[in-house]
Amino acid sequence: MSSEPNVKLTIAFTNPDLDAEEKDKEARNLLREIKDLDVESAELVEVTEIPERGKSVAGFLWGVLQAEVSLANFKKLLGFLGDRLGNKTIELEVEANGKKLKVKASSREELSAAIEQAQKFIAGN
Repeated sequence: MSSEPNVKLTIAFTNPDLDAEEKDKEARNLLREIKDLDVESAELVEVTEIPERGKSVAGFLWGVLQAEVSLANFKKLLGFLGDRLGNKTIELEVEANGKKLKVKASSREELSAAIEQAQKFIAGN
């Protein structure tokens, strides 16, 4: 059994041109694809407290999902996200070893920079 900690990613679709239901559809589609990868877990984010301007349905935040992945598969998941989310407006939060990194991206270039920043963040932990 590996002693490496897992990395938790939170992905929120934040495009202001989409309504809450469209953001939720984006999150659910991505969730279905992520579950086919080698991840420890992937799920919609349950409502514990609703953030400002957040909406929830059936106990889940609309347009927000979390995935937990081993350190070994982290880079692979980031590559997958880069391919799928290059033209989406998102917020990505990476958590490992009790530290968090939060980045925003709204273009392929910004997402590439965010992914690079996330990789450096994890490498530094």
